[in-house]
Order: sequence, then structure tokens, then C-alpha cells
Amino acid sequence: MLLLPQYLISIPLFAFLAFGISFILNMILKTTWLPVILYVGLVGVLIFRMEQLKNGDYLMLTVGLIGILIGSWVIQYLRKQGYRMF
Repeated sequence: MLLLPQYLISIPLFAFLAFGISFILNMILKTTWLPVILYVGLVGVLIFRMEQLKNGDYLMLTVGLIGILIGSWVIQYLRKQGYRMF
């Protein structure tokens, strides 16, 4: 069971980690929504293989999805503004 200070540190950290991975994958692969599809597939496998996920696990998986979505939106916005990523 995670305590409140652990949540306060891990939520932004996990969101930033997911954002960074999504941003890098989008730059390298030049696809906007592939990291979201990969993450949803990974979460689906995790949920079906592990029956004992706790509320904190669902919270972290949701925060990761939000970070990946923000990363995809940012890269899409930057491309519309004319920035070329690799």
C-alpha cells in the first residue's frame, strides 16, 4: 500500500516518464498515436494476466495513459506549427 508522500512523488514522475517515452517514440517513428495504441495493448495484457491489481496500480496506469496522450498531442501540435522532428 502506497502512502500519500509516495503518491505525490510517483504520480508526476510516472506521467513525466510516459510523456518522455511517448515523445521520443513519436519523433523516431514519425507516428502520432502509435505509443497510445502500444500502451493500451500493454495495459490490456497486464490487466488480463494479473488478477490482483490494486487501486494504486490502476491510478498509475491511468496517469501513464494521460502522459502518453499529452505527449502525442504535443508532438502533433509541434508538427502543425512547422517543427520537423528528425
